[in-house]
Amino acid sequence: MLMTRIHKFLTAPTPNTSSPKIKFWFSLSLTFAVIFGLMGLQKAFSSEYVVQDDARQHVFWMLRFLDPKLFPNDLIADYFQSVAPSGYTALYGAMASVGINPLFLNKLLPMVLALITTAYCFGISMQMLPVPTAGFIATLLLNQNIWLQDDLISATPRAFVYPLFTAFLYYLLRRSLLPCLIAIALLGLFYPQALFISAGILILQLFSWKSGQLRLSRKRADFVFCGAGLAVALLVMLPYALESASSFGSVITAAEARKLPEFGDEGRARFFVRNPLEFWLTAERSGILPHTNRMLQPPHIITAFFLPILWRYPLRFPLLRQVSSKVKLLSQILLVSVGMFFAAHAVLFKLHHPSRYTQHSLRVVLALAAGIVLTVMLDAILHAYGERVKSRFDKRQLLALGSTVLLSGLLLLYPGFLKLINDSSFPRTLYVVGYDAQLYKFFSQQPKDILIASLAEEVNNLPTFSQRSILVGREYAIPYHVGYYRQFRQRVIDLIRAQYSPNLAEVQNFIQNYGIDFWLLDLKAFTPTYVAAKWFKTYQPIASDTIAKLEQGTTPALSTFVEPCSVFQVDELVVLKAECIAKASAD
Repeated sequence: MLMTRIHKFLTAPTPNTSSPKIKFWFSLSLTFAVIFGLMGLQKAFSSEYVVQDDARQHVFWMLRFLDPKLFPNDLIADYFQSVAPSGYTALYGAMASVGINPLFLNKLLPMVLALITTAYCFGISMQMLPVPTAGFIATLLLNQNIWLQDDLISATPRAFVYPLFTAFLYYLLRRSLLPCLIAIALLGLFYPQALFISAGILILQLFSWKSGQLRLSRKRADFVFCGAGLAVALLVMLPYALESASSFGSVITAAEARKLPEFGDEGRARFFVRNPLEFWLTAERSGILPHTNRMLQPPHIITAFFLPILWRYPLRFPLLRQVSSKVKLLSQILLVSVGMFFAAHAVLFKLHHPSRYTQHSLRVVLALAAGIVLTVMLDAILHAYGERVKSRFDKRQLLALGSTVLLSGLLLLYPGFLKLINDSSFPRTLYVVGYDAQLYKFFSQQPKDILIASLAEEVNNLPTFSQRSILVGREYAIPYHVGYYRQFRQRVIDLIRAQYSPNLAEVQNFIQNYGIDFWLLDLKAFTPTYVAAKWFKTYQPIASDTIAKLEQGTTPALSTFVEPCSVFQVDELVVLKAECIAKASAD
């Protein structure tokens, strides 16, 4: 009968890894990963000047691999190079050594990382429930979820957590020691925060819960496996632990951060939000489920929360008998992630953002659990109506078939529904498109050692699109290392003061002190509303003082040099030659 065949095809256990059915579902899983990746690539290469938002911080300095003369004595480039994980730096450096531009590689990596993640996620699912449909659903949900975030697409260190963490889980379940140790080492080299979660999971392997009691394993192999994994983790983390404060200073403390508006509700590093519910649950950096609306997408992933409930009704869900004891790994990941979340809060900001310990690992847990739940529920539906099979369709069979088709359609076509319902972009790439090509070309034709001063938003794109150094820019206002941000913040304050000062001597002193070569100026910059609306408004009290002076009719000295010192203009942006200003007379 047709329903019987459908039932068997969709939910029958398939322990034989070489089965054609496994190959089919595995290939289909990879196919969707490729489709989503191609959608991302289409955006990545939609224009000559396109870069992922976070790549403007974490990749631009890598152009030094191709040309060591770029960004000489550049505070911003030096800082982001210093905080980049060694494995991440080595990968981009190795590719650059064979002529692959880091910015080009940054656009290709997301698809590769997605394919690796998909393969390991499918393998993990098959070890928990040997039904390939469950593996396909889990990988599809995980792919849809991570392509709705800007983590994987960024190809920055946090993008590597998905393939490496799922690799660790896969080899841990298989008890493959050497590959597991390699995965642990790579996690530490690419995304050190995930190493703490892996270490916690390894420790939990030594314990089990039986008859209401916590018991320590008596298997020597468990201790060997755990000990080897922890030893590798310790070796990888040792350089971080022994590293003394660099030239960029120590990590900022919670007490210091609370004093800076940059960590407030409207700050660049928004952390201490006023709403306690948002702070602990949904805030991007402090919440346990940051961006909950995207974390729980697609909606089908919410079914993961029903897994504990289904266990109470084994007779109604017979496929649960096929679920391996390895599924307990999901609860272990959850336990360690939540524990590290609170540990990170306890020692702000030594372990960086607390949300980093839940947002990535929980996505994997939710996808795997939802894959099991949806498959078990689908099997229950088909099983219930399969018992009433007749020689021809009856209403129950038609309902079962209709439910199967509806579920499949919702799973497969969700990105299309998302676009139709709220015009959301899928995948969510956060690619930044540069529209001032002439400006980028102008600066790229200047000497490599120039320094550009500007408060305009467009300055954020210049290091990437023009490969030239800038004094400051909102994208680079990262306040976690005291030594770096103290210098950066002083630069912003000095720039604001110079740009709006009525005293020409103050402007000239600023140019001389910092060695400014060009000044990129927004022609609308000399109004109170401009200052009040821009990113540097949080730099107080200088921003408020500037607004007050402009409202009183004070004329900034720089505004008088727009015409005589202009060397390039595009739309509302004008480039002033700093030397022209420096040599001008106060008369």
